[in-house]
Amino acid sequence: MLTKTKIALAAALILGGLGSAALADQSDDRGGSVVPGSMDGVNPAYHPGIFRNANTAKAYGFVDTHHGWTANQSAR
Repeated sequence: MLTKTKIALAAALILGGLGSAALADQSDDRGGSVVPGSMDGVNPAYHPGIFRNANTAKAYGFVDTHHGWTANQSAR
């Protein structure tokens, strides 16, 4: 009986650990930081707080062109 209890406890701990590891990997962190005046590695879709507001984007040194957002070269 004691062996069955140990096996059940071990199985529960292993399965519980696998479940928590899978949940820990699911994050909504899709992007890093935006450096003012640089579009290096920046996807505007991942930073809607900046690129959906033209005034905020301009404060970061970006300009909206007919091709999309770009870094303002004169601000460097």
